[in-house]
Amino acid sequence: MSVLIKGGTVVTDSDTYRADVLCANGTVQAIGKDLDVPAGCEIIDASGQYVMPGGIDPHTHMQLPFMGTVASEDFYTGTAAALAGGTTSIIDFVIPSPGQSLLDAFETWQGWAEKAATDYAFHVAITWWDDSVRRDMETLVREHGVNSFKHFMAYKGAIMATDDILVESFSRCLELGAVPTVHAENGELVYHLQQKLLAEGMTGPEAHPLSRPPQVEGEAASRAIRIAGTLGAPIYLVHVSTKDAVDEIAYARQQGQPVYGECLAGHLVLDDSVYRNPDWGQAAAHVMSPPFRPEGHQEALWHGLQAGNLQTTATDHCCFCADQKAMGKEDFTKIPNGTAGVEDRMAVLWDEGVNTGKLSINDFVALTSTNTARIFNLYPRKGAVQVGSDADLVVWDPNGTRTISAATHHQNIDFNIFEGKTVRGIPRHTVSQGKWVWRDGELRAERGAGRYLERPAYPGVFELLERRAELNAPKAVPRH
Repeated sequence: MSVLIKGGTVVTDSDTYRADVLCANGTVQAIGKDLDVPAGCEIIDASGQYVMPGGIDPHTHMQLPFMGTVASEDFYTGTAAALAGGTTSIIDFVIPSPGQSLLDAFETWQGWAEKAATDYAFHVAITWWDDSVRRDMETLVREHGVNSFKHFMAYKGAIMATDDILVESFSRCLELGAVPTVHAENGELVYHLQQKLLAEGMTGPEAHPLSRPPQVEGEAASRAIRIAGTLGAPIYLVHVSTKDAVDEIAYARQQGQPVYGECLAGHLVLDDSVYRNPDWGQAAAHVMSPPFRPEGHQEALWHGLQAGNLQTTATDHCCFCADQKAMGKEDFTKIPNGTAGVEDRMAVLWDEGVNTGKLSINDFVALTSTNTARIFNLYPRKGAVQVGSDADLVVWDPNGTRTISAATHHQNIDFNIFEGKTVRGIPRHTVSQGKWVWRDGELRAERGAGRYLERPAYPGVFELLERRAELNAPKAVPRH
Protein backbone atom coordinates (compact mmCIF):
# COMPACT_ATOMS: atom_id res chain seq x y z
CA MET A 1 0.00 0.00 0.00
CA SER A 2 1.13 3.55 -0.73
CA VAL A 3 0.33 6.75 1.15
CA LEU A 4 0.20 10.22 -0.38
CA ILE A 5 0.50 13.15 2.01
CA LYS A 6 -1.11 15.89 -0.02
CA GLY A 7 -1.28 19.66 0.24
CA GLY A 8 1.13 20.17 3.14
CA THR A 9 4.24 22.26 3.72
CA VAL A 10 7.40 20.20 4.00
CA VAL A 11 9.72 21.35 6.80
CA THR A 12 13.27 20.10 7.26
CA ASP A 13 16.09 21.42 9.42
CA SER A 14 17.02 23.84 6.62
CA ASP A 15 14.12 24.21 4.17
CA THR A 16 10.40 24.99 4.10
CA TYR A 17 8.38 24.46 0.91
CA ARG A 18 4.99 23.36 -0.36
CA ALA A 19 4.97 19.77 -1.70
CA ASP A 20 3.16 16.45 -1.69
CA VAL A 21 5.03 13.41 -0.34
CA LEU A 22 4.45 9.91 -1.72
CA CYS A 23 5.38 6.95 0.49
CA ALA A 24 5.54 3.32 -0.62
CA ASN A 25 7.46 0.20 0.35
CA GLY A 26 8.53 1.86 3.57
CA THR A 27 10.37 4.79 1.99
CA VAL A 28 9.72 8.22 0.51
CA GLN A 29 9.22 7.64 -3.22
CA ALA A 30 8.55 11.13 -4.55
CA ILE A 31 8.29 14.74 -3.42
CA GLY A 32 6.71 17.43 -5.55
CA LYS A 33 3.75 19.68 -6.22
CA ASP A 34 0.47 18.08 -7.25
CA LEU A 35 1.77 14.52 -7.48
CA ASP A 36 -0.48 12.03 -9.25
CA VAL A 37 -2.41 9.68 -7.00
CA PRO A 38 -1.40 6.05 -7.66
CA ALA A 39 -4.14 3.44 -7.86
CA GLY A 40 -5.16 2.22 -4.43
CA CYS A 41 -3.18 4.94 -2.68
CA GLU A 42 -4.38 6.22 0.65
CA ILE A 43 -4.47 10.01 0.90
CA ILE A 44 -3.67 12.09 3.97
CA ASP A 45 -4.90 15.65 3.62
CA ALA A 46 -2.18 17.89 5.06
CA SER A 47 -3.69 21.22 4.03
CA GLY A 48 -2.62 23.96 6.44
CA GLN A 49 -0.22 21.58 8.15
CA TYR A 50 3.50 20.80 8.20
CA VAL A 51 5.07 17.57 6.97
CA MET A 52 8.21 16.86 8.99
CA PRO A 53 10.57 13.97 9.76
CA GLY A 54 9.24 11.78 12.53
CA GLY A 55 10.74 12.53 15.90
CA ILE A 56 13.75 10.61 17.20
CA ASP A 57 14.05 10.37 20.97
CA PRO A 58 17.74 9.70 21.70
CA HIS A 59 17.21 8.86 25.38
CA THR A 60 14.63 6.36 26.62
CA HIS A 61 14.59 3.53 29.17
CA MET A 62 11.87 1.04 28.34
CA GLN A 63 11.47 -1.95 30.66
CA LEU A 64 14.56 -0.92 32.64
CA PRO A 65 15.47 -2.93 35.77
CA PHE A 66 16.48 -0.18 38.18
CA MET A 67 16.62 0.53 41.91
CA GLY A 68 14.93 -2.72 42.92
CA THR A 69 12.06 -2.62 40.43
CA VAL A 70 11.40 -2.55 36.67
CA ALA A 71 10.12 0.44 34.71
CA SER A 72 6.38 0.09 34.05
CA GLU A 73 6.69 0.92 30.35
CA ASP A 74 7.78 -1.93 28.08
CA PHE A 75 9.05 -1.62 24.52
CA TYR A 76 5.59 -1.98 23.01
CA THR A 77 3.61 0.36 25.25
CA GLY A 78 6.39 2.96 25.24
CA THR A 79 6.91 3.01 21.49
CA ALA A 80 3.15 3.02 20.86
CA ALA A 81 2.88 6.12 23.05
CA ALA A 82 5.81 7.61 21.11
CA LEU A 83 3.89 7.23 17.84
CA ALA A 84 0.90 9.06 19.35
CA GLY A 85 3.27 11.95 20.03
CA GLY A 86 4.90 12.04 16.59
CA THR A 87 8.08 10.17 17.52
CA THR A 88 8.91 7.32 15.14
CA SER A 89 12.30 6.09 16.45
CA ILE A 90 13.99 5.77 19.83
CA ILE A 91 17.49 5.10 21.07
CA ASP A 92 17.29 3.11 24.28
CA PHE A 93 20.05 1.90 26.62
CA VAL A 94 21.55 -1.50 27.27
CA ILE A 95 22.83 -1.34 30.87
CA PRO A 96 24.93 -4.36 31.88
CA SER A 97 25.29 -5.13 35.56
CA PRO A 98 28.87 -4.68 36.77
CA GLY A 99 30.72 -7.84 35.74
CA GLN A 100 28.13 -8.81 33.13
CA SER A 101 29.19 -9.37 29.54
CA LEU A 102 28.19 -6.47 27.29
CA LEU A 103 27.15 -8.94 24.62
CA ASP A 104 24.93 -10.91 27.01
CA ALA A 105 23.22 -7.71 28.14
CA PHE A 106 22.79 -6.59 24.53
CA GLU A 107 21.12 -9.90 23.69
CA THR A 108 18.74 -9.51 26.64
CA TRP A 109 17.68 -6.01 25.60
CA GLN A 110 17.28 -7.15 21.99
CA GLY A 111 14.85 -9.79 23.19
CA TRP A 112 12.83 -7.25 25.17
CA ALA A 113 12.72 -4.88 22.19
CA GLU A 114 11.29 -7.41 19.73
CA LYS A 115 7.81 -6.15 20.65
CA ALA A 116 8.62 -2.50 19.75
CA ALA A 117 6.19 -0.64 17.50
CA THR A 118 8.81 1.88 16.29
CA ASP A 119 12.31 1.45 14.96
CA TYR A 120 14.92 1.47 17.71
CA ALA A 121 18.63 1.48 18.41
CA PHE A 122 20.77 1.10 21.52
CA HIS A 123 23.48 2.94 23.36
CA VAL A 124 25.42 0.43 25.50
CA ALA A 125 26.55 1.44 28.99
CA ILE A 126 30.06 0.82 30.28
CA THR A 127 29.54 -0.04 33.95
CA TRP A 128 32.83 -1.85 34.60
CA TRP A 129 36.13 -2.54 32.85
CA ASP A 130 38.45 -5.36 31.90
CA ASP A 131 39.81 -6.76 28.64
CA SER A 132 36.52 -8.51 27.86
CA VAL A 133 34.70 -5.16 27.89
CA ARG A 134 37.29 -3.81 25.49
CA ARG A 135 36.73 -6.77 23.15
CA ASP A 136 32.94 -6.63 23.45
CA MET A 137 32.94 -2.96 22.48
CA GLU A 138 34.61 -3.82 19.19
CA THR A 139 32.17 -6.66 18.52
CA LEU A 140 29.22 -4.37 19.20
CA VAL A 141 30.56 -1.73 16.82
CA ARG A 142 31.67 -4.04 14.01
CA GLU A 143 28.95 -6.70 14.13
CA HIS A 144 25.92 -5.06 15.76
CA GLY A 145 25.93 -1.46 14.58
CA VAL A 146 26.40 0.19 17.99
CA ASN A 147 28.27 3.49 17.68
CA SER A 148 27.69 5.04 21.11
CA PHE A 149 28.54 3.99 24.65
CA LYS A 150 27.04 5.41 27.85
CA HIS A 151 28.90 6.30 31.04
CA PHE A 152 27.15 7.03 34.34
CA MET A 153 29.27 9.31 36.51
CA ALA A 154 26.59 8.93 39.22
CA TYR A 155 25.04 6.00 41.16
CA LYS A 156 28.00 5.12 43.37
CA GLY A 157 28.10 1.48 44.40
CA ALA A 158 26.00 0.43 41.42
CA ILE A 159 26.75 1.45 37.82
CA MET A 160 29.03 4.48 38.31
CA ALA A 161 32.01 4.74 35.94
CA THR A 162 35.09 6.03 37.74
CA ASP A 163 37.68 8.22 36.04
CA ASP A 164 39.92 5.29 35.11
CA ILE A 165 36.97 3.65 33.33
CA LEU A 166 36.20 6.90 31.52
CA VAL A 167 39.78 7.11 30.27
CA GLU A 168 39.85 3.48 29.08
CA SER A 169 36.41 3.62 27.47
CA PHE A 170 36.76 7.05 25.84
CA SER A 171 40.05 5.90 24.33
CA ARG A 172 38.42 2.73 23.03
CA CYS A 173 35.52 4.71 21.57
CA LEU A 174 38.00 6.89 19.70
CA GLU A 175 39.71 3.81 18.27
CA LEU A 176 36.41 2.30 17.17
CA GLY A 177 34.74 5.40 15.71
CA ALA A 178 32.07 5.49 18.44
CA VAL A 179 30.73 8.38 20.53
CA PRO A 180 31.11 8.34 24.34
CA THR A 181 27.95 9.64 26.02
CA VAL A 182 27.91 10.73 29.64
CA HIS A 183 25.47 11.19 32.52
CA ALA A 184 27.38 14.01 34.22
CA GLU A 185 26.87 14.12 37.99
CA ASN A 186 29.65 13.75 40.54
CA GLY A 187 28.63 10.47 42.15
CA GLU A 188 30.92 10.88 45.17
CA LEU A 189 29.42 14.26 46.01
CA VAL A 190 25.88 13.01 45.50
CA TYR A 191 26.47 10.07 47.85
CA HIS A 192 28.06 12.34 50.47
CA LEU A 193 25.18 14.81 50.33
CA GLN A 194 22.56 12.06 50.45
CA GLN A 195 24.06 10.64 53.64
CA LYS A 196 24.38 14.11 55.17
CA LEU A 197 20.72 14.95 54.48
CA LEU A 198 19.48 11.62 55.82
CA ALA A 199 21.54 12.14 58.99
CA GLU A 200 19.84 15.52 59.39
CA GLY A 201 16.44 13.84 59.22
CA MET A 202 15.51 14.87 55.69
CA THR A 203 13.93 11.77 54.18
CA GLY A 204 11.33 13.17 51.74
CA PRO A 205 11.47 14.09 48.05
CA GLU A 206 12.39 17.68 48.92
CA ALA A 207 15.88 16.37 49.79
CA HIS A 208 16.40 14.91 46.31
CA PRO A 209 17.41 18.16 44.53
CA LEU A 210 19.44 19.23 47.57
CA SER A 211 21.54 16.07 47.21
CA ARG A 212 22.23 16.82 43.55
CA PRO A 213 22.80 20.61 43.35
CA PRO A 214 23.77 22.22 40.03
CA GLN A 215 27.45 22.24 40.99
CA VAL A 216 27.70 18.44 40.95
CA GLU A 217 26.55 18.44 37.32
CA GLY A 218 28.82 21.31 36.34
CA GLU A 219 31.88 19.65 37.90
CA ALA A 220 31.21 16.30 36.26
CA ALA A 221 30.52 17.90 32.88
CA SER A 222 33.79 19.79 33.08
CA ARG A 223 35.73 16.68 34.09
CA ALA A 224 34.23 14.48 31.36
CA ILE A 225 34.77 17.13 28.69
CA ARG A 226 38.39 17.65 29.72
CA ILE A 227 39.11 13.93 29.77
CA ALA A 228 37.64 13.61 26.28
CA GLY A 229 39.51 16.67 25.09
CA THR A 230 42.83 15.37 26.40
CA LEU A 231 42.28 12.08 24.57
CA GLY A 232 41.00 13.74 21.39
CA ALA A 233 37.61 12.01 21.62
CA PRO A 234 34.19 13.52 20.90
CA ILE A 235 31.67 13.53 23.74
CA TYR A 236 27.88 13.79 24.08
CA LEU A 237 26.36 14.89 27.39
CA VAL A 238 22.89 13.53 28.08
CA HIS A 239 20.07 15.36 29.90
CA VAL A 240 21.94 18.62 30.47
CA SER A 241 19.91 20.45 33.11
CA THR A 242 22.02 23.33 34.44
CA LYS A 243 23.58 26.59 33.36
CA ASP A 244 26.80 25.22 34.85
CA ALA A 245 26.95 22.37 32.34
CA VAL A 246 25.79 24.52 29.41
CA ASP A 247 28.63 26.94 30.14
CA GLU A 248 31.17 24.09 30.17
CA ILE A 249 29.88 22.82 26.82
CA ALA A 250 29.90 26.31 25.29
CA TYR A 251 33.47 26.98 26.42
CA ALA A 252 34.73 23.67 25.02
CA ARG A 253 32.97 24.21 21.70
CA GLN A 254 34.48 27.69 21.44
CA GLN A 255 37.87 25.99 21.66
CA GLY A 256 36.93 23.72 18.77
CA GLN A 257 36.25 20.59 20.81
CA PRO A 258 33.57 18.21 19.43
CA VAL A 259 31.15 18.37 22.35
CA TYR A 260 27.40 17.79 22.01
CA GLY A 261 24.59 18.34 24.49
CA GLU A 262 21.08 16.99 24.97
CA CYS A 263 18.32 18.45 27.12
CA LEU A 264 14.95 17.13 28.22
CA ALA A 265 11.55 18.67 27.57
CA GLY A 266 10.83 18.51 31.29
CA HIS A 267 13.96 20.41 32.28
CA LEU A 268 13.00 23.17 29.84
CA VAL A 269 9.69 23.96 31.52
CA LEU A 270 9.64 22.68 35.12
CA ASP A 271 11.59 23.87 38.18
CA ASP A 272 12.47 22.41 41.57
CA SER A 273 9.33 23.72 43.26
CA VAL A 274 7.72 20.40 42.27
CA TYR A 275 9.65 18.72 45.11
CA ARG A 276 8.11 20.99 47.72
CA ASN A 277 4.57 19.84 47.02
CA PRO A 278 3.02 18.87 50.39
CA ASP A 279 1.54 15.78 48.71
CA TRP A 280 4.36 13.19 49.05
CA GLY A 281 3.17 11.22 46.03
CA GLN A 282 3.06 14.27 43.77
CA ALA A 283 6.55 15.29 44.83
CA ALA A 284 7.97 11.78 44.52
CA ALA A 285 6.49 11.39 41.04
CA HIS A 286 8.93 14.07 39.86
CA VAL A 287 12.03 12.38 41.28
CA MET A 288 14.50 11.83 38.47
CA SER A 289 18.20 12.48 38.03
CA PRO A 290 19.32 15.09 37.33
CA PRO A 291 16.41 16.70 39.21
CA PHE A 292 14.35 19.65 38.05
CA ARG A 293 16.36 22.79 38.73
CA PRO A 294 15.82 26.18 40.39
CA GLU A 295 14.34 28.95 38.27
CA GLY A 296 16.88 30.45 35.91
CA HIS A 297 18.40 27.22 34.65
CA GLN A 298 15.51 26.76 32.21
CA GLU A 299 16.42 30.03 30.48
CA ALA A 300 20.03 28.86 30.18
CA LEU A 301 18.87 25.67 28.47
CA TRP A 302 16.77 27.61 25.95
CA HIS A 303 19.78 29.82 25.24
CA GLY A 304 21.87 26.69 24.78
CA LEU A 305 19.43 25.41 22.17
CA GLN A 306 19.32 28.76 20.40
CA ALA A 307 23.12 29.10 20.33
CA GLY A 308 23.67 25.57 19.02
CA ASN A 309 25.51 24.43 22.13
CA LEU A 310 22.70 21.96 22.85
CA GLN A 311 21.77 20.03 19.73
CA THR A 312 19.12 17.50 20.72
CA THR A 313 16.03 17.12 22.87
CA ALA A 314 15.00 13.91 24.62
CA THR A 315 12.86 12.61 27.47
CA ASP A 316 14.87 10.12 29.57
CA HIS A 317 11.52 8.30 29.48
CA CYS A 318 11.65 5.92 32.46
CA CYS A 319 8.28 5.22 34.06
CA PHE A 320 7.58 4.24 37.65
CA CYS A 321 4.05 4.24 39.04
CA ALA A 322 2.92 5.44 42.47
CA ASP A 323 3.34 2.06 44.17
CA GLN A 324 6.90 1.84 42.87
CA LYS A 325 7.77 5.37 43.96
CA ALA A 326 6.46 4.45 47.43
CA MET A 327 9.47 2.17 47.86
CA GLY A 328 11.24 5.33 49.04
CA LYS A 329 8.55 6.51 51.45
CA GLU A 330 10.97 6.57 54.37
CA ASP A 331 14.16 7.30 52.43
CA PHE A 332 14.32 9.59 49.39
CA THR A 333 17.40 7.79 48.05
CA LYS A 334 15.22 4.70 47.46
CA ILE A 335 12.59 6.45 45.33
CA PRO A 336 13.03 4.97 41.83
CA ASN A 337 14.40 7.72 39.59
CA GLY A 338 12.39 8.41 36.45
CA THR A 339 9.55 10.25 34.75
CA ALA A 340 7.67 9.91 31.44
CA GLY A 341 7.53 12.12 28.37
CA VAL A 342 7.99 10.22 25.11
CA GLU A 343 4.44 11.08 24.04
CA ASP A 344 4.65 14.75 25.02
CA ARG A 345 8.16 15.92 24.09
CA MET A 346 7.39 17.27 20.62
CA ALA A 347 4.17 19.08 21.54
CA VAL A 348 5.74 20.67 24.62
CA LEU A 349 8.79 21.81 22.64
CA TRP A 350 6.58 23.27 19.91
CA ASP A 351 4.29 25.05 22.36
CA GLU A 352 7.08 26.42 24.56
CA GLY A 353 9.60 26.95 21.76
CA VAL A 354 7.99 27.69 18.41
CA ASN A 355 4.82 29.37 19.70
CA THR A 356 6.85 31.73 21.89
CA GLY A 357 9.34 32.63 19.16
CA LYS A 358 12.29 30.98 20.90
CA LEU A 359 12.68 28.48 18.05
CA SER A 360 11.92 28.47 14.34
CA ILE A 361 10.07 25.57 12.76
CA ASN A 362 13.36 24.47 11.19
CA ASP A 363 15.03 24.58 14.61
CA PHE A 364 12.22 22.37 15.87
CA VAL A 365 12.91 19.72 13.22
CA ALA A 366 16.63 19.84 13.94
CA LEU A 367 16.16 19.52 17.69
CA THR A 368 13.54 16.77 17.64
CA SER A 369 14.91 14.62 14.84
CA THR A 370 17.63 15.63 12.38
CA ASN A 371 20.45 16.48 14.77
CA THR A 372 20.07 13.16 16.55
CA ALA A 373 20.15 11.35 13.21
CA ARG A 374 23.32 13.21 12.21
CA ILE A 375 25.16 12.77 15.51
CA PHE A 376 24.41 9.04 15.76
CA ASN A 377 24.92 8.28 12.05
CA LEU A 378 21.32 7.55 11.08
CA TYR A 379 21.01 10.40 8.57
CA PRO A 380 19.57 10.54 5.91
CA ARG A 381 17.75 7.27 6.50
CA LYS A 382 16.16 9.01 9.49
CA GLY A 383 15.68 12.69 10.27
CA ALA A 384 15.07 13.69 6.66
CA VAL A 385 12.29 14.21 4.13
CA GLN A 386 14.14 12.98 1.06
CA VAL A 387 13.49 10.48 -1.69
CA GLY A 388 14.93 7.21 -0.42
CA SER A 389 14.67 8.11 3.27
CA ASP A 390 12.51 5.99 5.53
CA ALA A 391 8.88 7.08 5.36
CA ASP A 392 8.81 8.06 9.03
CA LEU A 393 6.89 11.31 8.99
CA VAL A 394 4.65 13.45 11.14
CA VAL A 395 1.91 15.72 9.82
CA TRP A 396 1.90 18.58 12.31
CA ASP A 397 -1.15 20.72 12.94
CA PRO A 398 0.13 24.05 14.31
CA ASN A 399 -3.35 25.06 15.43
CA GLY A 400 -4.47 21.78 16.97
CA THR A 401 -4.67 21.66 20.76
CA ARG A 402 -4.45 19.00 23.43
CA THR A 403 -4.60 19.11 27.20
CA ILE A 404 -2.00 16.72 28.56
CA SER A 405 -3.23 14.34 31.25
CA ALA A 406 -2.47 10.93 32.71
CA ALA A 407 -6.16 10.19 32.19
CA THR A 408 -5.81 10.38 28.40
CA HIS A 409 -2.17 9.73 27.56
CA HIS A 410 -0.98 6.41 26.12
CA GLN A 411 2.05 6.06 28.39
CA ASN A 412 1.90 3.19 30.89
CA ILE A 413 2.20 5.34 33.99
CA ASP A 414 -0.31 6.85 36.40
CA PHE A 415 1.23 10.33 36.44
CA ASN A 416 2.24 12.98 33.91
CA ILE A 417 4.74 15.72 34.77
CA PHE A 418 2.93 18.03 32.32
CA GLU A 419 -0.52 17.32 33.81
CA GLY A 420 -3.10 19.95 32.83
CA LYS A 421 -0.88 21.76 30.34
CA THR A 422 -2.73 22.71 27.14
CA VAL A 423 -0.43 22.72 24.13
CA ARG A 424 -1.10 24.29 20.74
CA GLY A 425 0.61 22.35 17.98
CA ILE A 426 0.06 18.58 17.85
CA PRO A 427 0.74 15.58 15.62
CA ARG A 428 -2.37 15.12 13.51
CA HIS A 429 -0.99 12.07 11.67
CA THR A 430 2.07 9.90 12.22
CA VAL A 431 3.46 7.70 9.45
CA SER A 432 5.91 4.92 10.31
CA GLN A 433 7.57 2.77 7.63
CA GLY A 434 5.12 4.26 5.13
CA LYS A 435 1.99 3.27 7.11
CA TRP A 436 -0.20 5.62 9.08
CA VAL A 437 -0.11 4.63 12.72
CA TRP A 438 -1.74 7.68 14.34
CA ARG A 439 -4.59 9.65 12.84
CA ASP A 440 -6.75 12.21 14.62
CA GLY A 441 -6.55 10.37 17.93
CA GLU A 442 -6.72 6.84 16.54
CA LEU A 443 -3.62 4.77 17.34
CA ARG A 444 -2.72 1.81 15.12
CA ALA A 445 0.57 0.79 16.66
CA GLU A 446 1.65 -2.71 15.64
CA ARG A 447 3.44 -4.88 18.19
CA GLY A 448 6.77 -6.05 16.75
CA ALA A 449 6.73 -3.77 13.70
CA GLY A 450 9.82 -1.91 14.92
CA ARG A 451 13.19 -2.73 13.40
CA TYR A 452 16.60 -2.63 15.02
CA LEU A 453 18.67 0.18 13.53
CA GLU A 454 22.34 -0.53 12.97
CA ARG A 455 24.40 2.64 13.22
CA PRO A 456 27.75 2.42 11.46
CA ALA A 457 30.93 3.66 13.08
CA TYR A 458 32.12 6.99 11.81
CA PRO A 459 33.61 6.80 8.28
CA GLY A 460 37.28 6.14 7.82
CA VAL A 461 38.04 4.98 11.36
CA PHE A 462 38.44 1.27 10.59
CA GLU A 463 40.42 2.01 7.44
CA LEU A 464 42.72 4.25 9.46
CA LEU A 465 43.18 1.57 12.11
CA GLU A 466 43.96 -1.04 9.48
CA ARG A 467 46.47 1.29 7.86
CA ARG A 468 48.10 1.88 11.25
CA ALA A 469 48.31 -1.86 11.81
CA GLU A 470 49.92 -2.31 8.43
CA LEU A 471 52.47 0.42 9.11
CA ASN A 472 53.28 -1.01 12.55
CA ALA A 473 53.60 -4.61 11.40
CA PRO A 474 57.07 -6.19 11.77
CA LYS A 475 59.09 -5.77 8.59
CA ALA A 476 61.15 -8.54 7.05
CA VAL A 477 64.86 -7.94 7.37
CA PRO A 478 66.49 -8.03 3.90
CA ARG A 479 69.27 -10.54 3.43
CA HIS A 480 72.62 -9.33 2.12
